[in-house]
Amino acid sequence: MSGPDKVVIVTGGTFGIGRAITLGLAARGHKVVAFGLETPQVSSIAESAIPELRQELQRRELQADLLEADVSSAADVARVTQLAIDRFGRIDGLVNNAAIGPLGTVLDTDEALFDKIVAVNLKGPYLTSRAVLPHMIRQGGGAIVNVGSGAGWGKPNMAVYSASKGGLVALGTASAYDFLHHRVRINTVIPGGGGIVTGMSLGRVGGDRARLGVGAPGTAAGRPATGDDIANAVAFLLSAEAETISGTVIDVGCFAHQGGPVPTRPATANG
Repeated sequence: MSGPDKVVIVTGGTFGIGRAITLGLAARGHKVVAFGLETPQVSSIAESAIPELRQELQRRELQADLLEADVSSAADVARVTQLAIDRFGRIDGLVNNAAIGPLGTVLDTDEALFDKIVAVNLKGPYLTSRAVLPHMIRQGGGAIVNVGSGAGWGKPNMAVYSASKGGLVALGTASAYDFLHHRVRINTVIPGGGGIVTGMSLGRVGGDRARLGVGAPGTAAGRPATGDDIANAVAFLLSAEAETISGTVIDVGCFAHQGGPVPTRPATANG
């Protein structure tokens, strides 16, 4: 990928972390095609996000194509991919961010919900990667960034969500091997530090933003991570500066994928 103006598809790119990624990439001069659903999904309160994001793009004098589409639908993914090709002639980057995160053990999760979680969180990245990889290979390279979760290493009361995110890490690593010599780089970013606004995080606290980040361990910056922090890591992995990096997991927040949680900040700590 040469030049700053890469063509990047962002799934779940209209709310939460995906919204921050869309804005961050657009601000860097990339041509962004972002999509998501405008109706609330299970465990999430994200809805009707496109009009507000469009207004924010206009306010910042930025450009991005925003579409309503379902990442778990092969037809929708094909439609978004074709739009990017028709408009820009190439696809340089893909950010697999769309996800749902219902809580529960295997006993709390019925078969239909299991299928839905896996369809969005694991089948979705499979569908999007399968759609864009031929274009990347034909043009001589590209980059895919998967947005994972610390739950991918197993967390309490997140059985199927954990399984889907663990599968996403494995899918990314295996694909990084498979397409290394096609110069397609595939990496995973793990949000950490607590308090990041997403549809699912708000869904888990009844939509009360004031409850996000309460008691969160924070980061080495002395604060919880934000969507912008994730967007910065994604932008780096899509950039020429990361042209030798593939098959890597970058933990934005520290320790999210190493058995956490990080202990709470001591009352006597300085800083």
